[in-house]
Amino acid sequence: MLFSHDGSFRLTHVLLILVVLTTTAVFADDDDKQPDTAGEVNAQPAIVIDEKTQRTVGLQTTPLQSSQFHTEFAVTGKAITVQPLLALRNRYLALANEHNQLLAKLKQAEQNKQRQQDLYRHGVTSMRNLQEQQLQWQTDKAQVDANTFQSKAIIDEARLAWGTKLAAWTLSTDANRLAGFLSGQDVLLQISLPADRHLSHDMNVIYVESSGHRDKASKARLISEAPQTDTALPGQSYFFQGQGRFIKPGMRVVAWIPEKKQVLPGVMIPKSAVIWLLDQVVVYVKTGKDKFNRRIVTDYTVSPEGYFTAMGFEADEEIVTTGAQMLLSEEQRRQIPDEDD
Repeated sequence: MLFSHDGSFRLTHVLLILVVLTTTAVFADDDDKQPDTAGEVNAQPAIVIDEKTQRTVGLQTTPLQSSQFHTEFAVTGKAITVQPLLALRNRYLALANEHNQLLAKLKQAEQNKQRQQDLYRHGVTSMRNLQEQQLQWQTDKAQVDANTFQSKAIIDEARLAWGTKLAAWTLSTDANRLAGFLSGQDVLLQISLPADRHLSHDMNVIYVESSGHRDKASKARLISEAPQTDTALPGQSYFFQGQGRFIKPGMRVVAWIPEKKQVLPGVMIPKSAVIWLLDQVVVYVKTGKDKFNRRIVTDYTVSPEGYFTAMGFEADEEIVTTGAQMLLSEEQRRQIPDEDD
């Protein structure tokens, strides 16, 4: 009853009726109104932007390409100076130059000895002159042998400390192999693996970075296995040629080593498509000619090429690479109720 026994209208019933009517009106209005700029796609609100506006604001998309990613393990390494290699090179080249001089001197002594022998046979010179010339030849021959021995010792020292390949680069008369190290364009890296890890025989490229940021890592190419291991780790060590503009001698580096046996299929999302929202990586996917849906990248691996993910995305899906931040701003703006609502 709306009226009391004395005929008065109950105020509580009036308020209840008003609340019910207002709520019904609101839901009815929502049911009748067809949203022209929002919908629901994958539990995320979709933003509708007509094609003309897309061109006006410079919105750009690109289809995702299928990709494969090798799982990785991280180890530490160091950038080492090539000064010891240069010292070996200078010693070796100095001996090589001396060797040429000694050979020329020995050749002259050989000719002089032969001449004295001919003169002695014809009775033109004495035995003493012949013996002196033979002694000179022996002295010159001993100097050549000593020089050869010293050069071989340097070769052995270089191979024992640096391996056959680096030794060959260092002791070659062609300095092109070391030019990058001398100019600072390249840097020599020594990467040591744990005892239970190994570098695959066909794995020639790794990624390195001095501060441990995988997305900033640069490529380093395998030179050779190191003949000596790092005392800090019992595993095998390797020499790599890295990029000197990012890493300088003396720096410690983090190296990411691909595991050849574990390959994950997925897609590589370009860095330009990624935006951060509440500590989450999100992108916008074009789900229609004028519709864009925000999607969270839940499981990813950062690489210099972008964000690799094995789930949540399919190849050939159109992803926004220019204008994603604008779409996020527009989505957030539309979530703010109008003052008239």
